[in-house]
Amino acid sequence: MAGAAAAAAWAALEPLAARALGTRYSDVRLLGRMAPVGRWWAPAGTAIHAANGAALGTVFALSGARGPRAGLTWACTESLVAWPGMAIVDRVHPDRRSGYWPRLLTDRRVFVQESLMHALFGLLLGLLLPKR
Repeated sequence: MAGAAAAAAWAALEPLAARALGTRYSDVRLLGRMAPVGRWWAPAGTAIHAANGAALGTVFALSGARGPRAGLTWACTESLVAWPGMAIVDRVHPDRRSGYWPRLLTDRRVFVQESLMHALFGLLLGLLLPKR
């Protein structure tokens, strides 16, 4: 539950980060526009994002990790490990192919946004997960 809640907070705050950094990028949009749901991409993307957060939160908890420092480390590591996958997104995502998004892999503002949002997620995960 802690991972899903942290991912929901990310989804709620992501538009503010995008606006502050001058990007159109959104993880919710990334996930939702890849789902075959047409105009329902926003709720689908939010649900997928929450499920991803729950999955990471489960692995985090099962590992015995606890606290905001550990959450920050886990989430930022996941962000760095997953970032090269943006090369695939650049080739297949409809918003990238249409030109709505710039090339993501090399966009510094998107990288900063993703890093900040992952940091927020990790801190919240570490704070929300009960101590053993």
